[in-house]
Amino acid sequence: MAFVVKRVHEEPSPEDGFRVLVDRLWPRGVSKQRARVDLWLKDVAPSTDLRNWFHAEPGRFDEFAERYEAELEDNPAVDELREIGAQHPVVTLLYGARAAHDRNHAAVLARFLLPPDRRRG
Repeated sequence: MAFVVKRVHEEPSPEDGFRVLVDRLWPRGVSKQRARVDLWLKDVAPSTDLRNWFHAEPGRFDEFAERYEAELEDNPAVDELREIGAQHPVVTLLYGARAAHDRNHAAVLARFLLPPDRRRG
């Protein structure tokens, strides 16, 4: 199983495998037809409070990542996502932010889903 990260505004491709939107809010400017999302897993996204805290000052990404990982520790949606990963060779985690591929919550989530000995900051 592989979890990859892709912006939902990018063109879908067959290599995406099973496509999961991991945002709490539907991304602006993207129709459901164009997004080709297989599952919208809102509950795995950062809490509204954490998202608002981070958007107020995006320079706090490292602390955001730590806080988000703490939220993920007790989040049952993570188990659902791991089950999906066990059923599909590729799972693409879709996000709507304009942030770089490695500086957004979907990238933090993808790292969190790795076995602990394979995670890197």
